[in-house]
Amino acid sequence: MIEIRSRFPMQPNAAYEVKVRDHLRLPFELRQKSRLHATLTSGEEVAIVLPRGQVLRGGDWVVASDGRVIEVVAQPEKVLHVLFATAHALTRAAYHLGNRHVAVQLGAGWLRIAADHVLEEMLRGLGASVSAIEAPFEPEAGAYGGGHHTHDEMGHGGKIHDHFHGHQH
Repeated sequence: MIEIRSRFPMQPNAAYEVKVRDHLRLPFELRQKSRLHATLTSGEEVAIVLPRGQVLRGGDWVVASDGRVIEVVAQPEKVLHVLFATAHALTRAAYHLGNRHVAVQLGAGWLRIAADHVLEEMLRGLGASVSAIEAPFEPEAGAYGGGHHTHDEMGHGGKIHDHFHGHQH
């Protein structure tokens, strides 16, 4: 079984010809884990052994132990797409979600969270329009995300937080 122990040492760049040889498709919950067995889109099994605290983002490139470059794909998953009538309402909802340490993806006038019926009711109670959709989930890294890059120009980000599942704060 091949291992993935590191990210590709530079951002994908047209100045260097690098060929992606396979894809690693994972939901956000698994892209947060530093130790994991997974399957590439080709069907090949891989062991992911990354430094603790690293979060794989859709579009990241990683290097396999055999030298292959593999692209990480953010697998679509069940999320709540939340819209608000005003910026104040969005800010208020983001405050309440942050107070509960909920991973939140922010966009222009919207936010997304992992599907959760209790939080869905809370958001509706705050006046939000909530739709259950399937989409890649790239929550914010948060203030203590420590060196984790985001794809903000595409409306993606990431949050790393959990007090008891091995994630950083």
